[in-house]
Amino acid sequence: MPTFTRETVAHLGELAQIALTDEEATRMQGELNVIADSINKVQEVASDDVEPTANPIPLEAYLRPDIPQAPLKREDALAGAPATEDGMFVAPRILGDEE
Repeated sequence: MPTFTRETVAHLGELAQIALTDEEATRMQGELNVIADSINKVQEVASDDVEPTANPIPLEAYLRPDIPQAPLKREDALAGAPATEDGMFVAPRILGDEE
């Protein structure tokens, strides 16, 4: 028995405020039933002894040790800048003079 009937699809279309033609409703009914069948097949295979996973390979975050260091000096940070002014980077204006 199909999970989604044409009436159900039409009702969902009304709830979503989407006008569906008869052809669209029939096509959507078929597509939604294929999706529902696929979900049912996965649920049949899934069991309580299998943990749900987002990724089959365990991932770990590899972080470097947090060792305090002296901060970068302003002169060193600005050394490679194409233009500086008053100890700051100078960048081209991207916005006009509008207020």
